[in-house]
Parts: sequence; C-alpha cells; structure tokens
Amino acid sequence: MSGHDHSHAHGHHHHDHAPKLDHLNNAFIIGIILNSVFVIVEAVAGFVTHSLSLLTDAGHNLSDVASLALALLAFKLTKVSSNSKYTYGYKRSTIIVSFFNAMILFVAVGFIVYEAIMRFINPETISGGTMAWVAFIGIGINALTAWLFVKDKDTDLNIKGAYLHMAVDAIVSFGVVISGIIIYFTRLYWIDSVVSIVIAVVILRGTWGLLKASLRLEMDGVPAEMDLEKIKAELMKGKGVLDVHHMHVWALSTTENALTAHLVIKPEAVADFDSIKHDLRHRLQHMDINHSTFEPEFADEECKHVDCL
Repeated sequence: MSGHDHSHAHGHHHHDHAPKLDHLNNAFIIGIILNSVFVIVEAVAGFVTHSLSLLTDAGHNLSDVASLALALLAFKLTKVSSNSKYTYGYKRSTIIVSFFNAMILFVAVGFIVYEAIMRFINPETISGGTMAWVAFIGIGINALTAWLFVKDKDTDLNIKGAYLHMAVDAIVSFGVVISGIIIYFTRLYWIDSVVSIVIAVVILRGTWGLLKASLRLEMDGVPAEMDLEKIKAELMKGKGVLDVHHMHVWALSTTENALTAHLVIKPEAVADFDSIKHDLRHRLQHMDINHSTFEPEFADEECKHVDCL
C-alpha cells in the first residue's frame, strides 16, 4: 500500500527542469573555460611578479574551476537513470562531490598559509603594478561567472557553492588590486603576505559552511531549508488524514529531496487513499520534495508499535 505512483512526480519534475539544465550546462562550460584560461594567466603573472597573493588567487580560481567541473559532473550523474544496484541512480554523487570540494579547499589553504609565513621571514621584491592589472582582469572574470549562476544558485548546493566561490573571488581580486597599488607606491612587500592570509581566511569561512551542509546531507540529515513542522502541517491538510507518524525527510542529491511517512486515515477515507496520496504528493512538490512514499495506517487499528508516537 505504500503509494508509489511515480509517473506523476516524474513527468512533472522533468518537464519543469528541461530548459533550465540546458542553459546551466552552458553556464558551467563557459565558466570552466573562462576561469581555466585566467588561472594560467594569473599563475604565470604570479611567478613573474613574485606575488604570493596572485598565486593564492590563482589557486582559489583553480578551486573554482574544480568546483564547476565537479558540479557539472554531478549534474550529468543525476540524470543517469536508476538501475538494480543503484535504485536512486547516482544522485548521491552530488553530495559526495560537495564534500570533496570542501576538502580540496582546506588543503589549498594549508599551503597558502605556510607560504605566506615563509614570505614574512624573507620578503621578496614584487612588481605591484602588474599585480594590480592582472587582479583587475580577475574581478571581471569572476563577476561574469557569478552572474551566469545567479538565477540557479538556490536550486542546488553545488551551484550555490560555485556561485559563492565566484562572488567571493571577485571581492578577493579587488583586494589584490588594492594591495598591488599600495605595493607599487610604498614598496611594503609584506602586504602581499597579509593579503594571502586574508584570502585564506575567506576561503576557510566559506568552506566550513560547505563542509557542514554536505556532511549533513551525507548523513541523511534533514536538508537545512526544510521545516519538519511545516511539512507535517501540510500533510495533515490531506482529506481524512488524522495523524502523521514515522516521517523521514532526507536528500537524494544536492537538488532533490525525498520523504516517507505513515498517514493515519479515517476508516471512511480509505477508499480515497489514491487521491489523498496524489494531493499530498502535489503539495510536497511545492515544498521541494520530489519523491514521496506514503503508507496508510487506519484510525481503528490500535497502535501496538513501541515507536508509535
């Protein structure tokens, strides 16, 4: 009896997202190409100008490319259909990808901080002018890439990650421009190391959130934006639904959520279970839950389970 008429849910779902994925796909590809080219330019400039903050920014931009590539891969995998070994397909990969992305960033930060400390001990001469110009181009590239994802940033954890990365990167590049100008006029080379460490802290703050969010989904926690009370209230609106037990809400991927619940139903509403299910499934789709499974319990059954609430 665990209502699984998924035809409605699926038809509805794919129909909604088809055009979106197409422009998203292009956004990813443009973003990856733009940023890859810039990483090379910035890294070369960093070596030439001896600027650690340019190299750090290049590293940060490289992690953007990685996060875009990973998010794109995860998207492709969400569309691979389920099979007998993986009944949900490979949607979960998007969550694992989010987690790996956060880990990669932590490692990058370690390197940056180490190098900055070494630079404090023996500062190097830096050509601030070139540094400022290169970082200036960086602002444009990051802002443009962030703009590509602004529409979809709330639909998926990975896109949000990529978007935040880009937005933060634009700000970081701005910081590098300022420090380049200061170094050009004052020859205070240690400013470069300070900026690198500031960038490192910025990366850490963003990454911590990403790590927590992805771990929560990894552990089948309730996704942060879901409110269980609200969901339960919505289910109670179903015709003839007296109570809801055993409600589980979890993430299938960074984009899709699932729910299972036992519904206590008035005996006279039992014949209507299909339409109740249909109605509730529809309500839940508006709350961003795309896969729901309901099991009926009848109000005249005595609750004998230990775990009946």
